[in-house]
Amino acid sequence: MDDLYAINLAKTEFRDSFNFSDASRLVAVADPDFVNFSDGQPSEFGKSGLDAFKIRLESLFENFTVKLVVIVVEIRLQGDVAYDYGWHELTLTPKNGGRPIFRRDRYVDIWRRKDKEGDWKLWMYMDNQDVADPFRTERSLELGARAQGSS
Repeated sequence: MDDLYAINLAKTEFRDSFNFSDASRLVAVADPDFVNFSDGQPSEFGKSGLDAFKIRLESLFENFTVKLVVIVVEIRLQGDVAYDYGWHELTLTPKNGGRPIFRRDRYVDIWRRKDKEGDWKLWMYMDNQDVADPFRTERSLELGARAQGSS
């Protein structure tokens, strides 16, 4: 299987694990040496980190209906290691009622091919909440758009 296709397929499984509330699906695409640097969470490594990540996901899925949209900017292949980065847009709808919560995170995934059959596993995961540029206010964006001839 083509490496780029295999990583996209694994990333699809990652997305579907959220959209179908199935933490086991995510664990299935993770490397046993998983490194997790999720925003607002303790750093986690290996099996114990993967177990803790799974428990947090199960709690998330118990309390929210989750919709994950993945925006991949690029996947870079370098031998048996690949990097992908982009944004994860999460919509969390409380199961007990209430307004949905929207969160946009920027992420970097590092994938590792464990065998020559092409099985790529999520080795390292890092994300943090995306933020607006503090040096570009809405007014300056509006003025910039006008200067370029768009309104």
